Amino acid sequence: MNIKHQKKIRLTLSYLIVLIMTVIIFYPILWIIGSSLNPGMSLSGSSIIPENATLDHYRYLFNPAQSDYLKWYWNSVKVSTLTMAFSVIMVSITAYSFSRYRFVGRKNGLLAFLILQMIPNFAALIAIFVLALVTNLLDTHLGLILVYVGGQIPMNTWLMKGYLDTIPKDLDESARIDGASHLRVFFQIILPLAKPIIAVVALFTFIAPFADFIMASVLLRSEEKFTLAVGLYNMVAKQFGNEFTKFAAGSVLIAIPISVLFLSFQKYFVSGLTAGGTKG
Repeated sequence: MNIKHQKKIRLTLSYLIVLIMTVIIFYPILWIIGSSLNPGMSLSGSSIIPENATLDHYRYLFNPAQSDYLKWYWNSVKVSTLTMAFSVIMVSITAYSFSRYRFVGRKNGLLAFLILQMIPNFAALIAIFVLALVTNLLDTHLGLILVYVGGQIPMNTWLMKGYLDTIPKDLDESARIDGASHLRVFFQIILPLAKPIIAVVALFTFIAPFADFIMASVLLRSEEKFTLAVGLYNMVAKQFGNEFTKFAAGSVLIAIPISVLFLSFQKYFVSGLTAGGTKG
């Protein structure tokens, strides 16, 4: 078998794998979209291509007199946005400290973060619930945001520290020779070069609260404070709750802010921005 035939076989296999993965990824998405356009409330008669497509389920969700969906949507966007902002700030400062400075307890701190990121948040549900109850943060978005931010710090600190370690320290030293302070080096030199990893951390910390159900269902009690995951679950979990097509419509709309954020940050998902930052 010559080289030309080998290339054709490899190319065919590559396209076949891509096709299989595309079907695996898009089939559930198309099914959910089709179900959201099917009339009725049951999924038993739904199909990917509905015969009598309707937007009634979307109209129901956007009608404040019939559904609290818009309120749940706003709650999720608010919690996710604030979690993303606070997490990026805390993770950036923490990762920079571990990457650039040597201090007592540095290795133990990194080891503690490594151990903490192995333990999921729901493993400490009872402790978190009691802590929120004692601090009067139960059934508040602030308590939920603090839990999310605390849970995002260990893993993302390791992620960002690994990236910051690749930025040459010669840049820091050159800036300090020119009289730049530590804060100026951090904000004007390190952060611009770390935009790719900051974008990754921001995307991850935004998606996590949007997709979380367990923590939100434990800490939130009032229906008007529910996030999307908890609110949509109650649509089908409550007694006589069989609004599965409305659940599908609500699930489709969840992807909008995540997709917008991903497209906004896409230009930053490029590594190697520090290449050529130093001579030689």
